[in-house]
Amino acid sequence: MRVAPPITLTTEDRQTLERWARGRSTPARCVLRAKIVLAAATGKENQDIAEELGTNRLLVGKWRKRFSEHGIAGIEKDAPRGGRRPVVRDSLVQKILETTTQSKPDNATHWSTRSLAEFLDASQSMVHRVWKVNGLKPHLVRTFKLSNDPNFVEKIVDVVGLYMNPPEHALVLCCDEKSQIQALDRTQPGLPLKKGRCGTMTHDYKRNGTTTLFAALEMAQGKLIGTCMPRHRHQEWLKFLKLIDEQTPAELDLHLIVDNYHTHKHEKVQRWLKRHRRFHMHFIPTSSSWLNLIERWFREITEKRIRREAFGSVPELIDVITDYIAKHNENPRSFTWTAKAEDILEKIRRARTVLNKIASE
Repeated sequence: MRVAPPITLTTEDRQTLERWARGRSTPARCVLRAKIVLAAATGKENQDIAEELGTNRLLVGKWRKRFSEHGIAGIEKDAPRGGRRPVVRDSLVQKILETTTQSKPDNATHWSTRSLAEFLDASQSMVHRVWKVNGLKPHLVRTFKLSNDPNFVEKIVDVVGLYMNPPEHALVLCCDEKSQIQALDRTQPGLPLKKGRCGTMTHDYKRNGTTTLFAALEMAQGKLIGTCMPRHRHQEWLKFLKLIDEQTPAELDLHLIVDNYHTHKHEKVQRWLKRHRRFHMHFIPTSSSWLNLIERWFREITEKRIRREAFGSVPELIDVITDYIAKHNENPRSFTWTAKAEDILEKIRRARTVLNKIASE
């Protein structure tokens, strides 16, 4: 008489199986196998488990035995099957991969599962499975930009050096303007967040004016110096430099990391800097805003306080921004830069090699 092997679960195995058993995105076959093993671990007979789960006794016995012999790995994947390799299917898979990655349809910029299936006389589900297995998503695209700054290497080394090894008796500040922040008011009130439904807001809006946020993030402690002005010319930049001068200890040198916006290099700004020797300007390479950490803080205030709010006027918008800065400075937090200059330059070199190869083809 055959005896079903006893099942003993470790804490880790039980957690994994329970997660599979209740997972909505877990394949149905894995859900069933997990439930079989969990039931077997309680000492139930195969026939009882089959009746409880609406399956047959032989299937229960199969996965019970497979788990007792191989553990989680035994039920996670199907065992390899015998027979000849599916030559026709393999050939179709190769055609799907080649067509997806090396060509475009006549009337579109990228393939869809339907258009590619029709082009290759295949099923849409087959195209979808091949794309999913190989991580292909033709409908998505990521943007990038490699800097063409002739002094790229020197500027990278300079700025990363300030992040990784800041000078003594000095403050490092990441500075920039966030221009054209719009005071947008929604045309209708939105619905609040509730159980089973996200909050809502109308897609259309009324423009009530704009403001420009000038901000400097002090890297050591994370304190932020910020103010809003109606424009972002060199006159406003000079006012902001004077504000930084007032709000920082006079005995410390100031190293400002800024972008290449022309107002930062205006001749009147240069003359002011010559009279204030404790200011040292460090320009990031062109098309490299990712190197200035104030951009990371701009993203935070946009996502947390501006994007989903409604503003009836510009003063109302400015009050919200000012309040956010004040709350930030009550418990300041900076960002830690970890990427070494040599690692960044190596990544850039690889990207340039690929671009040059594509351009030469």
